[in-house]
Amino acid sequence: MKLVAIIITIIGLSIVPISAQESDSIQEKLKTLDAAWEKAQLELNFDFIESLLAEDYIWVHNHANTIDNKAAVLERIKRYIKNNNTSTKSRVSKDVKVIISGTTAIVSGYTIIDRGPSPTTYHFMRTYVDTDGKYYLIANHTMAIPKSN
Repeated sequence: MKLVAIIITIIGLSIVPISAQESDSIQEKLKTLDAAWEKAQLELNFDFIESLLAEDYIWVHNHANTIDNKAAVLERIKRYIKNNNTSTKSRVSKDVKVIISGTTAIVSGYTIIDRGPSPTTYHFMRTYVDTDGKYYLIANHTMAIPKSN
């Protein structure tokens, strides 16, 4: 009986580090995916954005001033491509954090967007959901951070 308890303890203790490593790997994967989202917006990569967004995607901007669904985001990207809108010079994320619960992940942080003459900093919180081994962006909330005087 003691031998069984020892074996169960050893197996249990060996699983904990594997789970922590797996979690770290998923967090890095999500940070990379989120950085690709920012890059796709900068480069107007329609195909990537279309494949990343869940069908029932929602994006809430600044105090619900604008609320977009997938169709609205894709239409805006098409319009920017058609008009050769390259006014955004850069999109840089910082302080990115990931929280995972089951098949849902929250990625949050700050994005500094430079459209000239001075960059605007946004706080973002994006929700990704794992569906059959692929993460989709299902919700996005962004809020401009007021410039300090």
